[in-house]
Amino acid sequence: MNPGVNSLVRLALEEDIGTGDVTSAACIAESQMAAGRFLAREPLVIAGLDLLAEIYDLRGGVDELVILKHDGDSCVDGDILATIRGRARTLLECERVALNFLQRLSGVATAARRYADAVSGTNCRVLDTRKTTPGLRALEKRAARTGGITNHRAGLYDAILIKNNHISAAGGVRPALERAAQSGLPIEIEVRTRAELHEALAAGATHLLLDNLTPAEAADWIAEIAGRAKVELSGGITLENVRAYAEAGADFVSSGAITHSARAMDISFRLELI
Repeated sequence: MNPGVNSLVRLALEEDIGTGDVTSAACIAESQMAAGRFLAREPLVIAGLDLLAEIYDLRGGVDELVILKHDGDSCVDGDILATIRGRARTLLECERVALNFLQRLSGVATAARRYADAVSGTNCRVLDTRKTTPGLRALEKRAARTGGITNHRAGLYDAILIKNNHISAAGGVRPALERAAQSGLPIEIEVRTRAELHEALAAGATHLLLDNLTPAEAADWIAEIAGRAKVELSGGITLENVRAYAEAGADFVSSGAITHSARAMDISFRLELI
């Protein structure tokens, strides 16, 4: 397990359990054993199952954990995702944290799968964005990838994306591109006007971001670019219109909704005494 993920899981457990699960301690004998099942309660794409082992290990471990699905599997209502056996107190004190991770990450994976399916058969790939839950970016981007889309840059450190404010601060499209070229990193630049488009292409831009265009406008711009650069479309792209943008000829479309607006999926935990 990635050390950063371990820290996230530890923090989540500490946040929820604090000094101890007082309800379980008051109601349940320390020696009581139990078995549990994680169940899908609606159609979903599952993600985050590997976190279960980490969660329980950090609380002293369990006797048995059986993962019955793989991340990326499509599940239906009633599917058993995993089974577990151990101390009843351990299962109960970990229940909410386990469900929070599974429900959130499966929501992202399910949204990602819907976007990927919507552009199936085109030459366009769907990208995620940096619009993620603070602290959960690595997990949410992994879930998005599990759902079938492509990860965009992980953060501000691994690729250059020159946006409108960078262009303004640098004094224009050309100086921004010339300075960025010295980094040796992949470079993408946003262009807002036809003049900026022409300047960017003349300066050797190979990856352009077009923002807040209609599908028809995007098709017109892409026709003018004529393959001289890769094109990403963003801004206002939803599940309902993403195919229209893909069919406009874009190489990529990006949507923050895949992470920032993903709905937590309905997953439950059922416990039985043994």
